[in-house]
Amino acid sequence: MASASYEDLTCSVCLTLFTDPVTLLCGHALCRQCITEVLRSQHECPLCKTSVSAEATSLPTSLILKNLVEKAKGAEKIKSQKAELCPEHEEKLKLFCVTDRQLACIICRDGEKHEGHKFKPIKEAAVSLRKELDTFVQHVSGHIKATERQSDAQSKEITKSKVRSQQLMAQISSQFKQMHLFLRKREKEIKNELKLKREDDVKRMSEMQNAIEAALSESRELEDKATTVLKMTDPERFLKSWTEGNTAKTPVDSLRLRLNELQVVETSLSLEPYESHLQFFVWKEMLQVIQPREDRISLKSNSEGVIILSNDGRSLICNPQIRQDRFPYQEPMFGSGSQDFGYNPVSVYVKTSDAFSVNEFTSGQHYWEIEVGSRDYWKLGVKDNFLTYNKKKYSANGRQKTQLAHIKKLQKVGIYLNCSSKNLSFYDADTMTLIHTMSCKHMPVSAYVSIKYNQSDCNPVTVCWY
Repeated sequence: MASASYEDLTCSVCLTLFTDPVTLLCGHALCRQCITEVLRSQHECPLCKTSVSAEATSLPTSLILKNLVEKAKGAEKIKSQKAELCPEHEEKLKLFCVTDRQLACIICRDGEKHEGHKFKPIKEAAVSLRKELDTFVQHVSGHIKATERQSDAQSKEITKSKVRSQQLMAQISSQFKQMHLFLRKREKEIKNELKLKREDDVKRMSEMQNAIEAALSESRELEDKATTVLKMTDPERFLKSWTEGNTAKTPVDSLRLRLNELQVVETSLSLEPYESHLQFFVWKEMLQVIQPREDRISLKSNSEGVIILSNDGRSLICNPQIRQDRFPYQEPMFGSGSQDFGYNPVSVYVKTSDAFSVNEFTSGQHYWEIEVGSRDYWKLGVKDNFLTYNKKKYSANGRQKTQLAHIKKLQKVGIYLNCSSKNLSFYDADTMTLIHTMSCKHMPVSAYVSIKYNQSDCNPVTVCWY
């Protein structure tokens, strides 16, 4: 029977083939028991919502539907019986091929297709497979629980990441705010200093300007008086007008003296280094308020007589030991078989020397800088994890060696250590460009410096303190 017929013979309430079907006035059919249950809560067809009276439970059984249901059940039984037969030999399936993991009949067992295969009776195979499935279900259940734990842990890590991001955002804003406050404060202070200098400068020049204006006014009055007197034709009146008031002599000397005293005051307004190096000076001032600062590490070395340490433990200078080797040589002249011993030329042996920080890093986050100058060989970092420069090539050495390309000649190297994550990063300290990051093998660690020498070298490796 077609699957569509099964749908027509299926009760829409219990979703199984009709049992004692009845047909409602609206034309829909339901099991008698199902319509009885429906009418206890509502008086309408569950499919079309048409009103249904309580007498619907007493409707006669639909014989047509009942017969169709019986035929459908019979067809299903026949189909099930056929399914239990071997599709190839139409024999009953009594065996299970363990090798191919499929049902088989006796003819299949003896056939070429299953030659050499292992077989079991169906019941025995079912028991074995059930045990396997039980074990599999246990494994799957354990896997599900472990995966659920991983999912929960991952969800927590995602939450941690979001919370940490918010914390870091707030920290960044706070630290930039502190720098902004410092810069705005210094900007205001420098502008006030400029204002005071300008006022003092203008005051001095204004005082001179007033003196010049007064002298100019007095000179003009004197000029006017002399011009007026010169216009007089009467000698007596001329002499009397010019000489009265004890001005017996022309005040030329007085004018010359005053002119010499009146010198133009040039502006001296200047902020000195804040004019040309303002950003640099303010940056240096800001270092005093920046926290945290670089780690001021001091170094120690066991290579006595080879490595000279500065008194503050910041700088390493090479001072290798020079030795002369004694060796036999043959006289270059013929006829003399004698041998003698002499000294070879002064020779210096290439060696490396290591230095470590006095203090170890056990926790927290640390940053220090080391100036390497023009040395052609060095190692910087921590023991077992370091950046190497040798023969104009850079490499990162840790669990494995990694060659680093496209790096310009470094003069100063910044080293950042995060003890919690065990990450070690290297920077070009002049540009703060990240060079490489690696993972440390263990904690605690000490800062590490290694240099190679074959002669005395006054070019030190220096820990930077600001």
